[in-house]
Amino acid sequence: MPFSDSATTLLSKCTVFPDQNSTIGNLKLSVSDLPMLSCHYIQKGCLFTQPNIPLYSLIPLLKSALSRTLSLFPPLAGRLTTDSQGYVYITCNDAGVDFIHANATTIRICDLLSPLDVPEYFKEFFAFDRKVSYTGHYSPILAVQVTELADGLFIGCAVNHAVTDGTSFWNFFNTFAQLCRKANKSICNVPYFHRDSILISDAVLRLPEGGPQVTFDSHAPLRERIFSFSRETIQKLKAKTNNRRCQESNSATVELMRKQSNDHHAKESNGKAGTILESWFKVNSNSKPQTITETMEISSFQSVCALLWRAITRARKLPASKTTTFRMAVNCRHRVEPKLEQYYFGNAIQSVPTYACAGDVLSRDLRWCAEQLNSNVKAHDDAMVRRFVDDWEQKPRCFPLGNPDGASITMGSSPRFPMYDNNFGWGRPLAVRSGRANKFDGKISAFPGRDGTGTVDLEVVLAPETMDALESDPEFTRYATCQL
Repeated sequence: MPFSDSATTLLSKCTVFPDQNSTIGNLKLSVSDLPMLSCHYIQKGCLFTQPNIPLYSLIPLLKSALSRTLSLFPPLAGRLTTDSQGYVYITCNDAGVDFIHANATTIRICDLLSPLDVPEYFKEFFAFDRKVSYTGHYSPILAVQVTELADGLFIGCAVNHAVTDGTSFWNFFNTFAQLCRKANKSICNVPYFHRDSILISDAVLRLPEGGPQVTFDSHAPLRERIFSFSRETIQKLKAKTNNRRCQESNSATVELMRKQSNDHHAKESNGKAGTILESWFKVNSNSKPQTITETMEISSFQSVCALLWRAITRARKLPASKTTTFRMAVNCRHRVEPKLEQYYFGNAIQSVPTYACAGDVLSRDLRWCAEQLNSNVKAHDDAMVRRFVDDWEQKPRCFPLGNPDGASITMGSSPRFPMYDNNFGWGRPLAVRSGRANKFDGKISAFPGRDGTGTVDLEVVLAPETMDALESDPEFTRYATCQL
């Protein structure tokens, strides 16, 4: 039967179980996991050309690969449980995941990729629409939906955000693809499940009866577009941000080393304001930016973020005195001491906010905005991670996702995630897309470009009137192009 008022028809639905019994005990949710209980399930997936395998053979192949993948990722086949003391765990009980086979053969690939705005069709390619992660207590932690198109296929996953972050999710998705393509090969990136880090706490998150709800209006009118930044454009933007002539580097190593330097052992800034680093739960709207005197190299991605901050602030027509916030999710795996394993499974992220009044964002130059972001990222070292943890333990709460003051931007995902390393056996994806989950005015998701040359794609979600203004912003459109 068709999904209600949709172009997608449900063909079958079943439960897929791991092909081996789990040997992992209960996994306690961390201080990075627990705040996500009020968030929607993550919804991400890949668009592919028509497989060279008939569907009657492909569906069993995908189910078999998923079953073997679940044996390597037992938490995804489990359920959430809360004990008598209020601690929340993932119980790896092999309860299984949903597998859905759907038909949307009236839709062509060009129907999905040619419109300026991201079509609503994509929202039909994911299960668990607007499902809150707390419901993993009685619902599957993962659902995989395979949707047939007229000339292609979409594989969409919905996974509990209290169980995984982007790093964990894409490791699962890539492993799923690898085991489908090479059934007898060992996997490259083995997930790490131990809970023996600073992120594991004795603090208890007290939740309301029935569980928490999302903290934003998930039915508010929004527009969503994909904007692309080519390698050449990013180089020009980075050169402008760093106040120098654009010189195309022949080596990606220099940029990578700079990014790693920013991500690893940077010291806390000495009171460099304008990038006042506070946890996402403490907003100090009275803080005033000061001048950053030291010279710093601004990365490509920080240059793009600075451009976006300025353009969206201008599009919103905010008063000069209004405090704006730019939030960036940072991976803490390599920031804490001792470091977490690279493929630690779970959430190991913290949301780092940067504050500045709208007047400063718009009157100062691009470099100034980028410096604010740069200093915050550098400052987020082991000591800062522990400060975030300590503050949460003093007052455990869920993550206040959204844009309550109309002046916030939240950057999620990452152009470093290996989103296109997903060959199920008939080629790499044509595109990566997300569902309706966790979408609100100001939510941006960064994806790597498909060509693998350093292109960055931004999934931008804004109020309709703000998107209209952004589309005609001269500074933004000088660098950004709409992906077709």
